[in-house]
Amino acid sequence: MRNHHGKEPQTLRRRREIERKRNRRKEIFSWIRMFVIAMAAVFVVTRFIIINANVPSGSMETTIMTNDRLIGFRFSYWFDEPERGDIILFHYPVDESVIYIKRVIGLPGETVEIREGHIYINGSDTPLEENYLPEEWYQANDGYYFEIPEDCYFVLGDNRNSSADSRYWAEEAIEAGLASTEEEAIQYSYVKSDKILGKAIFTYYSSFRNLTNTADYSAE
Repeated sequence: MRNHHGKEPQTLRRRREIERKRNRRKEIFSWIRMFVIAMAAVFVVTRFIIINANVPSGSMETTIMTNDRLIGFRFSYWFDEPERGDIILFHYPVDESVIYIKRVIGLPGETVEIREGHIYINGSDTPLEENYLPEEWYQANDGYYFEIPEDCYFVLGDNRNSSADSRYWAEEAIEAGLASTEEEAIQYSYVKSDKILGKAIFTYYSSFRNLTNTADYSAE
């Protein structure tokens, strides 16, 4: 409505200005709400569903290369137990603030013997067939025997000649002052099931690689 001079009444202009401000506030609040929802969704997904990890070392080469990025599933072991050959992410037993990634070799209740660069499970005469090793295993490859406690796992890196894994952690626990004898320290050689964060599924950088089918023990 306009007056006889062709101008909108001041009251009408004020109403329209108030409406514009109200609409702007609604739009701002809508964006804030969407942002909060998105951040909450990201938190839930990364905290409870997936693991987005960078691998800074070469201990799993050539299955996982240095500086590869990967996705792991936290829910993989909600209803199932880790299997031999799985690649898992877990809290390092000697310093749980550090996250490690290794391959499951020994299962709860099993024995693992490392002899002349081969692994023997439960006293078997046939060594584990490990076609994922990148080269001949010569470092710390003999004279080890482990009795894995229940609810624990024995893990090794694929790059055995350059991997800090279950072979060394008892010594590291003593050096860290967590144990004073080998008997006390041996518990740190294993990954407890409640310290496993999830199962590595695939790398997406520097290349895509399926990590769920990298071990085949069917011939064992």
